[in-house]
Amino acid sequence: MSTSLLFNKPFRVLSQFSPEADKQTLADYIDLPGVYAAGRLDFDSEGLMLLTDDGALQARVSNPRYKMPKTYLAQVEGIPDRAALESLALGVELKDGRTRPARVTLIDQPGWLWPRNPPIRQRKNIPTRWLQLEIREGRNRQVRRMTAAVGHPTLRLIRLAIGDWRLDDLQPGAYRKL
Repeated sequence: MSTSLLFNKPFRVLSQFSPEADKQTLADYIDLPGVYAAGRLDFDSEGLMLLTDDGALQARVSNPRYKMPKTYLAQVEGIPDRAALESLALGVELKDGRTRPARVTLIDQPGWLWPRNPPIRQRKNIPTRWLQLEIREGRNRQVRRMTAAVGHPTLRLIRLAIGDWRLDDLQPGAYRKL
C-alpha cells in the first residue's frame, strides 16, 4: 500500500529531505520513511507539495508531459494592466523559450491567508496586487520569471493546488495523508 501526503511548505524551507547548510528541510516537518517530493517548490515559495512513495504518481505530478495543472497565488509589485494579464494568459517569452498559456485572474488578497515571516518588502509608493495563476508546466522559478517578464516581479508566491489536490485549511508546516 502506498503512502502519499499533502504538505504546506513554509517560506524558507528546502523541498528536500537531505540537509544543506543551516537551512530547514522537509525532514524538519515530516518523519515518514520512503516518501519523496513529487516536484519541487522553491526555498522562497510557500504552499502545497505532494509527497509520495508511489513512483507512478510522482511521475504524473512532476513530469511536464502530463501537463498537470498547478495553481498559484502571486503577490506582485505594481498593478498589472490588461496587456500584462493577456501576455501571461497567452504565454510569455523567457530565456528558455515561450511558456504555455496560463489562466490568470486579478484577485483580492485572500482573507484566510496566513502572515509570512518575515513579511515581504513593501515599498511606500508602489502598490501590490494578487494574481491567481494556473500553469501546466513547471520550469525553474517559472511563475516568478513570467510575472517579472511582464513588469511585475513576484513578492510572495503560494501554491494552492496540484491537479485536484488543494491546500484548503492546511496550515504552514502541517501535512495530511491522502
